[in-house]
Amino acid sequence: VRLLAQLTRQVAVVQYPSLSRSAVRHLELVGLSETRVMVVLITDSGRVEQRIVELPGILSEEDLSDLRVRFNSMISGHLLSEAPTLLADLPDTVTPAARANVTAVLATVLETLVEHVDERVVMAGTANLARGTALDFPGSIQPVLEALEEHVVLLRLFGESGDRDVHVSIGGENPHEGLHVASVVSTGYGAEATSIASLGIVGPTRMDYPGAMAAVRAVARYMGQILAEGS
Repeated sequence: VRLLAQLTRQVAVVQYPSLSRSAVRHLELVGLSETRVMVVLITDSGRVEQRIVELPGILSEEDLSDLRVRFNSMISGHLLSEAPTLLADLPDTVTPAARANVTAVLATVLETLVEHVDERVVMAGTANLARGTALDFPGSIQPVLEALEEHVVLLRLFGESGDRDVHVSIGGENPHEGLHVASVVSTGYGAEATSIASLGIVGPTRMDYPGAMAAVRAVARYMGQILAEGS
């Protein structure tokens, strides 16, 4: 976000990767003891979640290996939001003796899959707004600053650019009244073809649009490369 602010000399906003758009890359089950298992969920955005499961009975290494294969064959590559439906019949596919342990592990996996944190954005370069002239923001810059303080506004604004195209909204094209004297340049980013979040800039309507669009596109590509390398 600091790089984008420096390149454009505008306010830069980067949305954290959204779990709702993430897919399961791998689910690992690690036996800690005969009755304790660690569940490790890895998403395609590089996020790693860990949980400890206390089992009602003893789970052999062979059964644990079989369960690991079953989970990954059902949900690997699928969106987190799809996984609960895909796993609904899992307890019915194992023997009655193993069902209690499988149900305990499944409950923990489902907790991990559906646990959504508040979506967040990170912002830099607000001081760049003050470096402009009176022509940049006719009247007052205050409404723009107030809009930038409301992360809900920014999430709604940048959440609309969920693809890899660069979107430009100028003045009254922005849904929030406080940004009617500003322009927004945004795009989605991710390791693969599907975007998992958005980034962009907010600045005056008198900005260098070709330069801003090129910078936003380049930083989004850079973010995608970082995610690809991390996974």
